[in-house]
Amino acid sequence: MEKYKDLSDNVVRLLGGKENISFYTHCVTRLRFNVKDRSLVEKEKIDSLEKVVGSQWSGEQFQIIIGQSVKEAYNAIEEKSHIAKKDDETVENTHSDKKKKLSFNSILDGIAGCITPLIPLMIGSGMMKVLILLLQMTNLLSENSPTINVLTFVSDAGFYFLPIFVGATAAKKFNTNIGLGMLMGGMLLHPTFISNVAEGQSISVFSLPVYSANYGNMIFPTILAVFVMSYVERFFTNYSFDSIKAMSTPLLTILVMTPLNLVLLAPIGAFLGTFLTDGIMWIYNTVGFLGVGILSSLMSLMILTGMHTALSPYLIQSMATLGKEPIIFVANFVNNFNQGMACLAVAVKTKDKTLRSTALSCAVTAIVGGVTEPALFGVNLKLKKPLFAVMIGSFFGGALAGFLKVYCYSFVASGGLFGLAAFIGPEASNLMFFILSLLLGMVITFLATLFMYKDGIKQ
Repeated sequence: MEKYKDLSDNVVRLLGGKENISFYTHCVTRLRFNVKDRSLVEKEKIDSLEKVVGSQWSGEQFQIIIGQSVKEAYNAIEEKSHIAKKDDETVENTHSDKKKKLSFNSILDGIAGCITPLIPLMIGSGMMKVLILLLQMTNLLSENSPTINVLTFVSDAGFYFLPIFVGATAAKKFNTNIGLGMLMGGMLLHPTFISNVAEGQSISVFSLPVYSANYGNMIFPTILAVFVMSYVERFFTNYSFDSIKAMSTPLLTILVMTPLNLVLLAPIGAFLGTFLTDGIMWIYNTVGFLGVGILSSLMSLMILTGMHTALSPYLIQSMATLGKEPIIFVANFVNNFNQGMACLAVAVKTKDKTLRSTALSCAVTAIVGGVTEPALFGVNLKLKKPLFAVMIGSFFGGALAGFLKVYCYSFVASGGLFGLAAFIGPEASNLMFFILSLLLGMVITFLATLFMYKDGIKQ
């Protein structure tokens, strides 16, 4: 933890102190803070801390870019300041009476807070499916192997039980009881409910008809239910007699939420998830390869503004229900490799030894590790012209991948060289087509950067 001493010693103070931090988590490369008073955050001083690549506001959330060792930084800050323990407090202690305005950013923040902790689960389960496919393709294990059977149901469990997993993360995000939050997802997966749905039997609760659907693999029904449940539980906590509160609050919360969830909230959440996935796939099928190229070109700007986090619900829903994804992951990989190639071109052209060293390091980090923040914030954005070159190259690379119908078959953490295994699928040509698309984008980006970037001239 010594390498993050500067960060852990100072970041909480520069964020306005512990009392100003209402939520704290991390994703694959960034520390994510929700603060009560934005004016107390000293962004420029945070950017100057050792090991900090950069920082930005994404809606109501302040993100500090670290890289793939972000977990170490997270642990160092937690050990020093103990702010992460706030997540585990009970609803009585964490619910704030301060009302927050409902906005698009607050909705995105809520969804991201529920999904971000589940990313390692998605990566592990997804890559397990890739491993199973590789074992079968290489004939190391047969399709009927007992080991394949076990690995298959273990990897499937990561997606099938998403409603329960989301129940836990949503409860932490919305400051309500974790056990009750998991129950909101668990009731949707109970064998009796699943059996009744499969057999087409009508179900009702308190004479209200229950909507029959298979909620396995879905995230929105539980997020919506736990959000509403947080207010229901708070109500009963505040108005129950102290002598029976421990018993009455959970009982009354379950009694109210059971019909609300099964009759209203879960069906609405299922519709939202299905609509989102089907809508994006409709755009893909309608616009075709040009849509993939345009998204690849805009991916850098989406990362800069934090809008890429809005794509997470679709990614999880698509992977859980379709088992593959043809747009977002493709665009992300194309952008990552091209960020590295732009840096490589800068390193080739510049005479500044410091810039050359930084650019080479960023190129390796982006292409091999799939971490583009150092390249994006440290080189390409500062010099501007390389970023334009990235957008040009990414359009052509993404468009070719879209034209060749490339799919990603696993939720993946690293959008770099080692993450290419996620593109191994039933069609052996899928990976080769994607590598070809990457090479096209990289060559165009490299040449465009050499042509557009003028060394020693203010861009």
